[in-house]
Amino acid sequence: MVDVQRRRLSRQDRVWATFALPGITWLVMFFLVAIYAVAAIAFGKVNPLLRTAEPEWNPFRWDISAMRDMLDRVVNGPLRQVFVRTFLFVLLSLAGCIAIGFPVAYFVARKAGPRRGLLLGLLVLPFWISYLMRMLAWTNLLQPDGLVNKALEWVGLMDTPRNWLDGSWSTVVWGLVYGYVPFFILPLYSALERLDGRLIEAGRDLGAGPVRTFLSVTLPLSVPGLMAASVVTILPMFGDYYTNSYLTSGSPRVNMVGNQIEDYLRGSGQPNKGAALVLILMALLFVLMVYYLVSMLRE
Repeated sequence: MVDVQRRRLSRQDRVWATFALPGITWLVMFFLVAIYAVAAIAFGKVNPLLRTAEPEWNPFRWDISAMRDMLDRVVNGPLRQVFVRTFLFVLLSLAGCIAIGFPVAYFVARKAGPRRGLLLGLLVLPFWISYLMRMLAWTNLLQPDGLVNKALEWVGLMDTPRNWLDGSWSTVVWGLVYGYVPFFILPLYSALERLDGRLIEAGRDLGAGPVRTFLSVTLPLSVPGLMAASVVTILPMFGDYYTNSYLTSGSPRVNMVGNQIEDYLRGSGQPNKGAALVLILMALLFVLMVYYLVSMLRE
């Protein structure tokens, strides 16, 4: 009987694997093609007249000079500060997403009751408008005569208008939090919704108060969801350049890696160095992903 069930399950697994194969093949193929195209630009040449990329598709003829130069700039040159700044901005933004997103996700998943559908709809609402358009809207709200300054003056928190778009790091961090907190909330909500409520009730039956139950039961069970939400959030943050470009008027004081890549690709006519910087950033993010996957396997 057991052997029959195992054969039936293995047959079902093969059927579902067959259904998934075309989609997986599509994603892997175009992901690898895109990476190879970036590598061909990074190890290729630049047209001396037009300053456009001339990809080298033959890997045996790749020129590593641009990659060597970029690695030296990242390790010992001016790009090291850009990478450190990017990591700090991402960590601060992630902390803001956790502070805002965890209570919201927990309330919707565990306490909202019949209002859950409405609240989920409100959480998805920001995705109806492109990220670029939302950043453009905030550039108007953060002007010296914008609604943010007027509201702060009205409640007495500010006497004179402040120029929020002058290249302040706090504007960048809160812009990232605003832009990416929906990406954090949705996967965390999905994880919190699957928590076994009997474990939480057992903690309270054993005499633990609400705070002790949350710290000893709910929070440890939420760690996988928190890690998944963090990964989904920080990966696009590292390559973000819209937030800086629009909320700080492109101030070099708060440049992130994404802004530097855009400058190499469009502004300075060095697309091979921009592509090399993309590969370096991808390598760093790959290390983070490996750490995340190893942590999940240990769980």
